[in-house]
Amino acid sequence: MTQAQAGNTVHFHYTGTLSDGTVFDSSQGREPLSFTLGSGQIIPGLDAAIAGMSAGEKKTVTIPADQAYGPHNPQNVQQIPRAQIPDHIPTEPGTTLQMQTPQGQAIPVVVTAADDETVTLDANHPLAGRDLTFAVEIVAVA
Repeated sequence: MTQAQAGNTVHFHYTGTLSDGTVFDSSQGREPLSFTLGSGQIIPGLDAAIAGMSAGEKKTVTIPADQAYGPHNPQNVQQIPRAQIPDHIPTEPGTTLQMQTPQGQAIPVVVTAADDETVTLDANHPLAGRDLTFAVEIVAVA
């Protein structure tokens, strides 16, 4: 049976959970996720955990934050004067918005706080700073 190695296409089912057991993503009810091992298409810790696995194999692995989406970076949290945001843009905490870099790249941000004077936007990945647990099942290795 072929063991997954760099360059192989791996098809797998997964359920990702946080330390409190909350499911943040799953392939259940969908097609398996497919990626090329070692290509950087998935988070580094999960890529490394899948290396060496074969079709039919299952395992649960916890990926530390630094091997997932990295630490929560306080520099990615900014307060913007409320007057700089058009009135038609929603600013309720929890709202996801898109900002544009000077180079034209779109960046998703989440409103974390808002008052009459400022709106606080967080550009960190929503899972940054969190250890993630994945239950994986390899469907095929090609």
